[in-house]
Amino acid sequence: MKKILVPFVFIFLLMACKKDVTVSNSGTASEDVNTWIYNSMSYYYLWNTNMPKISATNIKDNPMKYFYSILYDYGNSDRFSWIDSSASNLANQLNGINTVLGIKYSIFYTDNTQANIAFVIAYVLKGSPAEKAGLKRGDIILKVDDKTITPSNYASILQNETLKLGLGSYAGGVFTSTGTSASLTKVELQTNPILKDTIIKWGGKKVGYIAYIQFLSSFDDSLRNVFGRFKTNGVNELVVDLRYNGGGYVSSSDLMSNLIVKDLAARVGTVMNKKVYNATYTEELNKSSGSSAFNTNFKFENNNLGTLNRVFFLISNSSASASELVINNLKPFMDVILVGEHTYGKNVGSFTLTDSKNRWNYGLQPITFKIANAKDESNYGTKDGFLPNIAITDNVLPFKQLGDPYETVLNKALLFISPTAFKPFSASGNTPQTRATLFQNKAVSDNIKMDRQDMWMKPNL
Repeated sequence: MKKILVPFVFIFLLMACKKDVTVSNSGTASEDVNTWIYNSMSYYYLWNTNMPKISATNIKDNPMKYFYSILYDYGNSDRFSWIDSSASNLANQLNGINTVLGIKYSIFYTDNTQANIAFVIAYVLKGSPAEKAGLKRGDIILKVDDKTITPSNYASILQNETLKLGLGSYAGGVFTSTGTSASLTKVELQTNPILKDTIIKWGGKKVGYIAYIQFLSSFDDSLRNVFGRFKTNGVNELVVDLRYNGGGYVSSSDLMSNLIVKDLAARVGTVMNKKVYNATYTEELNKSSGSSAFNTNFKFENNNLGTLNRVFFLISNSSASASELVINNLKPFMDVILVGEHTYGKNVGSFTLTDSKNRWNYGLQPITFKIANAKDESNYGTKDGFLPNIAITDNVLPFKQLGDPYETVLNKALLFISPTAFKPFSASGNTPQTRATLFQNKAVSDNIKMDRQDMWMKPNL
């Protein structure tokens, strides 16, 4: 693997923290690692008082297994904490660097027997092998390495580094093989989170549309530039497509909030959101920084759209964490209209914890804070997340391209803005579409590590 330059925020992380976790180095290698894991979690973990006593744990266990054994009600109360055996790999994942074909796909049954399934591409990453092979949103994969995709093999069928994808088509409710294929080899790729941005003229309005798939701080200026174009062109309605966005940097979700919120100038310096930590970490923060360490305030952004009374978010079960944070940040200050399906439901975030003495390479990503908006609202942390104001299932095929006014979910938002602008398919030149049967509601990436739902920031100390 080539050497990756990790942004400063992750290099800084725990190595610069005042808290130094002591390990005696008197036991086995696993004991020493697990003691470090336990002590680190005792200091930072949001539910540290619910951890078992260290004497009640299997301190000699494999560290990967040990980490999960000390989590609070894992899978229910804590659905999100995780560990990686390589801190550098973890940092790369959080910064959008993964080994991929470059596709995310929705999964459909091919017929009523439900014996076989199809992958329908939801998006293709810019610069990826998939894009270079000419694949695009809406393309259909029926076979991989000449094997039919089934409910029993779909989760593992894309594991090989080089793959032959057998392509298909969909018309009148029927999936059909085209007899063509594409051969792709995975590469290490930096995700560009801006899939599409455009301005749509609709019913006398100028509607800004952006499809954004991960909150990456390295693309903050690119996000600012998109909003700069929206502002220059007089956008007066905004649709933000977060259907495929599972989270990212808290700082980048705060940036998007600053770019969207109404009357930003009047809000600069006032509270946007508030973090809640465990009692141990809270006491240390109060001593070192006071109450300011718990709040994030609105900041001036030159490309803030300024006068929007409302914003539309396109959402799905994959919209999580930092995506939900933007929604919650804005709710006290403007009308927030959610279109699609319910979000994932994650109102907690994490720090990356690594060993400051470089004795081992594990990277911990435990939940360390809960977050609320300026009105102390944080009631979306259930498995139902945020419910849509306008509900629609994204199962209409063939898929239209992102940003197309007749794409199923975007069109639902546009019809709310102006129903009179809609043209029937016969008048608009669109191909008729039909609803297909989903195998599951969540779209999936060819590298499952890209599908984590999380938001993260560096610890203050």
